[in-house]
Amino acid sequence: MYLNCHTYYSLRFGTFSELELLQLAQTNHVTQLALTDINNTSAGLNFVRKAKQFNIRPILGIDFRNGVDCCFVGIAKNNEGYQELNAFLSWHLHKEEKLPAIAPHFDNAYIIYPFEKVLLNDQITFSEDEYIGISIADLRRLPFSKLVELKSKLVVLQPVTFRNKRDYNAHRLLRAIDNNTLLSKLPKTEEAHEDEKMFPVQNLAAAFSEYPFILENTEKLMNSCSIHFDFSEGREPQNQKTYLQSKEEDERLLEELCRKGLPYRYPEMNDTILNRLEKELGLIKKMGFVSYFLINWNIVSHAQKKGFFYVGRGSGANSIVAYLLRITDVDPIELDLYFERFINLYRVNPPDFDIDFSWRDREEMTQYIFDTFKNVVLLGTYVTFKHRGVVRELGKVFGLPKNEIDLLADGRYQPSRLDEVSNLVLKYGELIKGMPNYLSIHASGILISEKPAHYFSATHLPPKGFATVMFDMVIAEDVGLYKYDILGQRGLAKIKETMEILEASRPEEIAKFDIHDIKAFKNDPNINNMIKSAQCMGCFYVESPAMRMLLKKLQVDSYLGLVAASSIIRPGVAKSGMMREYILRHRNPGRAEEKAHPVMLDIMPETNGVMVYQEDVIKVANCFAGLDLGEADVLRRGMSGKFRSREEFQKVKDKFIGNCREKGYDDKLIFEIWGQIASFAGYAFAKGHSASYAVESYQSLFLRTYYPLEYMVAVLNNGGGFYRAESYIHEARMLGATIHAPCVNKSQPANCLYGTQLYLGLMYLKELESRVMDRILKERTANGPFTSLADFLDRVVISIEQVSILIRIDAFRFTQVNQHELLWQAHLFLSKGMLVEHPKLFPPRHQKFSIPKMHTTDLEMAFTQLELLGFCLCSPFELLKEPLKNDHGSKDLERYLGNHIDIYGYLVTVKNTSTHNGKRMHFATLLDQHGEVFDTVLFPPVAAKYHFRGRGVYRFYGKVVSEFGFLSIEVIKMLKQDYIQDPRYADMKTANKVFSNKK
Repeated sequence: MYLNCHTYYSLRFGTFSELELLQLAQTNHVTQLALTDINNTSAGLNFVRKAKQFNIRPILGIDFRNGVDCCFVGIAKNNEGYQELNAFLSWHLHKEEKLPAIAPHFDNAYIIYPFEKVLLNDQITFSEDEYIGISIADLRRLPFSKLVELKSKLVVLQPVTFRNKRDYNAHRLLRAIDNNTLLSKLPKTEEAHEDEKMFPVQNLAAAFSEYPFILENTEKLMNSCSIHFDFSEGREPQNQKTYLQSKEEDERLLEELCRKGLPYRYPEMNDTILNRLEKELGLIKKMGFVSYFLINWNIVSHAQKKGFFYVGRGSGANSIVAYLLRITDVDPIELDLYFERFINLYRVNPPDFDIDFSWRDREEMTQYIFDTFKNVVLLGTYVTFKHRGVVRELGKVFGLPKNEIDLLADGRYQPSRLDEVSNLVLKYGELIKGMPNYLSIHASGILISEKPAHYFSATHLPPKGFATVMFDMVIAEDVGLYKYDILGQRGLAKIKETMEILEASRPEEIAKFDIHDIKAFKNDPNINNMIKSAQCMGCFYVESPAMRMLLKKLQVDSYLGLVAASSIIRPGVAKSGMMREYILRHRNPGRAEEKAHPVMLDIMPETNGVMVYQEDVIKVANCFAGLDLGEADVLRRGMSGKFRSREEFQKVKDKFIGNCREKGYDDKLIFEIWGQIASFAGYAFAKGHSASYAVESYQSLFLRTYYPLEYMVAVLNNGGGFYRAESYIHEARMLGATIHAPCVNKSQPANCLYGTQLYLGLMYLKELESRVMDRILKERTANGPFTSLADFLDRVVISIEQVSILIRIDAFRFTQVNQHELLWQAHLFLSKGMLVEHPKLFPPRHQKFSIPKMHTTDLEMAFTQLELLGFCLCSPFELLKEPLKNDHGSKDLERYLGNHIDIYGYLVTVKNTSTHNGKRMHFATLLDQHGEVFDTVLFPPVAAKYHFRGRGVYRFYGKVVSEFGFLSIEVIKMLKQDYIQDPRYADMKTANKVFSNKK
C-alpha cells in the first residue's frame, strides 16, 4: 500500500538506507512496496536484490520534484517502464531543466499526482494510467472535494520518509544544510511533513476504511507491477554481448588477432606458449568474455594509432591473450603468471583490465569510447558525509562561531566542557555521518552494456559532460555489469614528453632505441645498478622513500626483483609482518627452509614461501587448505572492499580452517596462515599487475639513466611525482643542469631545456595570469624576442601588477638593468590598472627619464624567489641566520654507523605514522648541505617532544643505524634553524653582511 517511499538517496532529504526501509516494511507487515526516491535511482537495484530476503515484493519508481515541490510520482509497471522513467528524469537532469507539472505519456508506467497538486491544477481528466494520490493527511479534505467522485482514480499515496522523531530532526538538519541556512530560519516549505511515516498495514487500512475503493485501486495497481533483475550466481553478464555481428564472428576475430600477435611477442614459439593460448581461448569463449577482450583491444588499438602511451594492468595482465592483443606488455610465460587468478570456470565476472593513459590523453580516450560504442556511461559513486564535514555543516546550521566549529571538527575539546549546542552538533553528526551527500564519478570505471543504461538507472551529467549512472561498482557487478577501467596517470605523460623533447632537440637519439623494448631494458646493467642504488628520483612507482628503502634492503637489481618489490611495498604484506620476513629470507637463503612450512615453500618457491601476490591467496587456499578454485576466489574477493556476501565469506573461512585441521595442521600454523591472508585486506597486487607497474618503471628508469635532464624536465612539466617541484629542480641541478629563473625571452609556460640550461616555466609564478603568459608567447612567436622593457611594454598588453611580477623574478635580466630601475621604468610607462587593449598603429615615442643607479643583492633575490616561486634557486643553507657548525652529510653515515652524528638537513618530505598502539612517529627524508639525500626516524618519545614545522633546515643529533644495509638516523634531538631576516623588510646592511660572511 506504500507507493512513495524515500531512502537517504533522496539526497539531503531522506534519512535511512534501502535496507532499513525493507526492515521497516517487514516490521509493519508490508508485503509489497515501491521505492520512489526523489530524482534519484541509486538504491533501486540493491532494493530489488535485497527485497526477497525480507519477503517483500519490490516495485520501482521515481518521485519527480522541482526542489521539494512534488510534481508527480512515476511507478514502473515493469522493467521497460523503469527504463522510460529513468530516461525522462535523465533528460531533465542533463539539460538542467525544470520538470513539468504534467507528466508525458509513458507506455509502461503509472503516474500518480498528489491530491494537493490536482486541486491546484484543477485537472479533472486523467488517462488510463494516471491516478490521484491520497495521503492520510488528505483524508480530512477528501469528502469536501469533487475529486471524491473519481473513485477509479484514487490510490493511497502515503509518503514514507521517517521512522521516528530522530529521523525527522535529522531530515530538518539535512534540509538546512541543503539550503545553507540556520536551522531556525529554515522555511517550513522546505521540510517534509512530520507524519510521512510508515504505519502497520492494518492501521493504514483502518484509516482508509471509509473508502475501500481507494485500497482496492492501490492493490490492483501494485499487483500489476513487476520488476526483475537477475542477481543469481549464474547470471549472464550484461556487458555488450558481441563486438561484431555474432558470437562466431567475434571468436574468429579473437583467434586471428592472437595468431597475428604471436610472431611479434614470441619470435621463437614452443608448445608451452601454444598450449597456454589454446587453454585461455577455450575458457574465454566458454565464459562469454570474447567481446570484453575485443573491446579492450579496440581501445588500445586506437591509442596506438594516436601515439598515446598506455599500460594495461590488473588481473588481465596474467593473460597471454591480453599480451598478444597488446592490451598488456607483461609476458605471462616469462613470469609464470597464475592462470587461475586471471580466469577460471568458477569466476562469473571477467578479468580486470585497468588501462592507464597519460593524464593528458585520458579524456580524449573516454570521448572515443563514448563515440565508438553504443550504450556507454561512466560508473557512479557516492560522496558521503564524513565526520569533519558533518561537524562543519551542522556547526553552521546551529549558528556556532567558526573557532568553536574548528575545535569540534579537529577533535580539540573536552566533552565535559561542551555546551548544549555543541553536543547537539556531535550527536546529530553521528546520525548523519555516512549518509550519501552527493553523486560523483567512479575514479575510472566505464560501463558498456548490451541494454541501454537507463534500463538500470537514471543518469546525471557531471562537469566533464559524460553521462554517469547513479549506482556504484558493487551494485554494477551484482547485476552483471562489469566495468572497463580507464585511468589517467602522470608517469606515462612523463615518458611521452621526454620522447617529444628528444624528438625536438636530439632527433638522432630517438632512432637509437625503442621505448617499448622492455626486454632490452631488463638486461641493461646501468638501469639495474640504478635500481640497486635506489637512485630513482622521478621514476614511476620507485621513487618514494619507502620504496627507496625497500630496494636497498632487498638489493633489487632485476626486473623480477622489482615486480616482487612492487607488491611487497603494499600495506597488506607489510601489515602481516611478512615484508620483514621476505627480506630476511631473500638475504639469507637458508632461512626459507628453516622457517617456511614445506607446503608453503612448495606452493611459492619464487617468493620463499611468503605470500606476496593476490594469486598466492588462491594457491594457498587451493593447495594448502584444499578449497576448490571457486572457494579460493571467494577468499580473494572477500579481502577486497567490493565483496558483498559476508555470509559466503564466513562459510569459506570456516571450511578453510576445517580442511586444514583435517589435514593435520596444528591450530597455531592454521591461524598464522589465516592471519597472513586476512592482513592482505585487498591491498596486495596480482603479480601481473605488479609486473605491469614494473614495465612502466623500467621505461622511466631507462630515460632517467640515459636522458636524465630531458626526463627531469618532463617530470616537472607533468606535476612532479612523490615530491615537490623544488626537489626535482634540485635533482636536475645535481644531474648537471644550470637552473634559470623564468625569462620573458627564453621561458615557456612549462619548463624548457636548451642543452644543459633549464629555464623554469612561467607557470611557477603563482600570481601571473594565464592570459598574460599566452600574450607573451604569442607576441614573441610572431615578432621575435623582446629587446628591452620598453619594447615588451609596447608589444604586450599587461598591467603594472603583472609586469611587476616578471621584473621582480628578474625575467628581464637580458637587459642588464637592475630590477629596481626596471620597476621605476614600468611605473612611469604604465598608469596603475590601465591597459590598452588594441595594437598601436605607430611606434610610440618614449619620454626619457633619469633614474638613479640602484642595485639588487643575491639575498633579496632569494627571498623574492621564495615569495613568487615557492622556493629559492640558491641553496637554502645559504639563508641560515647562524653558520653551520659542521659539514657532515649523507657520505658520512657509514663512517658514523653505530655512533652519534650531528647533521643538518633541508626537509624534503615527512611521513607521519602510528605504532600498533597508536603512538605518533615520523619518517623524514632530507637533503644535506652537499645536496645528497639522507633519512631519519623519530620514534614516539622523540616525536612527542620534537615536531616538524614546515619546510626549512633542521639540525639533528642522533644515532646512525643500519637495517639490511639501509642507513638512517634515529633522532635524539632536533631543532629547526632560523633564516636570515628578509632583507626587503629589514636593515639591509646587517642582513647583507651576514649573507656575505656566510658565502
